[in-house]
Amino acid sequence: MDIVLSAVTIVGIMICVAFVVSIAIGRNDIADVLWGAYPASVAGYFWWTSGATSVQMIVYGLVMLWGVRLMWHIGSRNQKKTEDPRYAQWRTDWQKKSLAWFYLRSFLQIYVLQGILSLLVMTPVLIMAHYGYDAHWNVFIFAGLVIWSLGFFFEAVGDYQLRRFIADQKNRGQIMMEGLWKYTRHPNYFGEVTMWWGLFVIVSTHGCVYGIISPVVVTILILVVSGIPMTERRYRGNVEFEKYKKKTNAFFPGPVKR
Repeated sequence: MDIVLSAVTIVGIMICVAFVVSIAIGRNDIADVLWGAYPASVAGYFWWTSGATSVQMIVYGLVMLWGVRLMWHIGSRNQKKTEDPRYAQWRTDWQKKSLAWFYLRSFLQIYVLQGILSLLVMTPVLIMAHYGYDAHWNVFIFAGLVIWSLGFFFEAVGDYQLRRFIADQKNRGQIMMEGLWKYTRHPNYFGEVTMWWGLFVIVSTHGCVYGIISPVVVTILILVVSGIPMTERRYRGNVEFEKYKKKTNAFFPGPVKR
């Protein structure tokens, strides 16, 4: 219970600080940057305060590596752009009612909801903090490391390849179909989901069923809610993208279809 309370307290403080900062800078897409910060901060806290074992350090370290890389990637990308269109549209819609309604809706729908989801996603960290003192190296831990590493490769390399593609002026208005993007339309999303399934495999060595909450939540968010559906909605009706869809899997990497 103390572990959960510590995590809730850390995330709660970060939510409040993020909300105040968002008001000061006039943009709510800071929430995207903080998606990686919540689990990484909680993992760092437990590592610093609990005298972590080697297995605990592996889980905490993987989560912090994931979180810091994601924060840097999204933060550096957003720094060069105006507020994300999703948040800008919400800002316009919610402010029509009143400024107070905009602040309340922003705090609850963006920051509090995100904080709740992050607590569900970080269940491997909480489980390891609770059970990790008697953890021993076994086949599950090695298998989980391999799965996580595969996911990290797809997410990090996919993001890097897309960033380079967008930075090249000759690609303006074109669809990314090179590198990992040749085999899946969303290698970064595939990597994100795969990493959390890898962490679940690692913590499953304790037989704790609650660990599955994390990858299930991430999978649903990516495949059904805000990941692939929201991203591909932007390209609806784009002739080049429709051709790309017919040849390339949406999620799982696979050969190019004829």
